[in-house]
Amino acid sequence: MNVATILNQTTKDFENNGLASPRLDAEVLLARLLKVDRLDLFKYPERELTDKELADFHPWVYRRRMGEPVAYITGRKEFWSLELIVNPDVLIPRPDTEILVEEVLKYYKDSDKTDARILDVGTGSGAIIIALAAELKNASLSACDISSKAIQVALRNAEAHSLAHRIAFFAGDMFAPVSGLFDGIVSNPPYIEDDTFYALSREVRNFEPASALMGGPDGMNFHRRLIRKGKHYLKKGGRLFLEIGAGQKETVVGLFRNEGDYEDVACRKDYGGIERCITARRKN
Repeated sequence: MNVATILNQTTKDFENNGLASPRLDAEVLLARLLKVDRLDLFKYPERELTDKELADFHPWVYRRRMGEPVAYITGRKEFWSLELIVNPDVLIPRPDTEILVEEVLKYYKDSDKTDARILDVGTGSGAIIIALAAELKNASLSACDISSKAIQVALRNAEAHSLAHRIAFFAGDMFAPVSGLFDGIVSNPPYIEDDTFYALSREVRNFEPASALMGGPDGMNFHRRLIRKGKHYLKKGGRLFLEIGAGQKETVVGLFRNEGDYEDVACRKDYGGIERCITARRKN
C-alpha cells in the first residue's frame, strides 16, 4: 500500500468517526511514523509502506479513531517553534498560550532587567518557561508544578533543547517549593468551569489531565490563589501574568483590584480576538 492510498483510507476512516480535522490528522500521524516532513508525503505519494510500517501505523489509527489526541499518539507537540515531548501527564500546549510568552517578553526582553528572576507556576510540559529560556538569555528562571510526573516531562524537554542548566524545576503546590522574590510570575492555570469540563470534546475530556483544566465552579479557583499569594513572591514593581478563558476578563480584573496590592492591570487578546492574558504590577 502506498502513501496516497493509506492517506485517503485513513482520512475517510477519521471522517466516518467524526474527527474535526481528518486529513490533517492522517498526514501528521503518517509523517511522524515515517520520520519525514509532511511535504514529503506529497512529493512521494507512490512510496510503498513496508509491512512493518503498516503494522505500526494501524494502532495509531485506532487510537486516533477512539479520540486520543494526535500529540499523545506521536508524543510530540510544537510550541514557540520548539518541539516538545508530551504525554497524558501534561496538558498539550496550545498556540493561544504563546500570547502569554509574548507578554512576558514585552516587559523583559528589551528592558534593563536582563537578569530578571521569573517563575512559571504549573509548568506542565515546560512550554512557557522553555520558550522564555530560549529568548531571555540572562534571566534567572524557575518552574514548579504540583505533579512530579509533569516536572519530569518538563525537565526532559529542557534537556532536549539544551536549556536544563538555565531552569530550576521544583515539584510542589503553587509557591510552596520556591523561595525569594521574583520580577515576574507567569502561569497558565486551570480555568475551565467544573460543569463545562464534562461538555468538552472527548479528545480533551477523556485524555488530558483534568487537574490541569478544571478551575472550580466558576473556573477561578487558581486565579484567586495566584493573585492572593503571588503578591508575597513578587518584588515591588514585579508583574503577575495569567492566562484566562473566554468571558473571564472582568472577573480576573476584579480579583486584582479587590486584592488592593496591584496596579496597572492590562489585558491582551489572542489572535482569535478572545481576551487571553491579564497582567498586573505589584505596587511599590
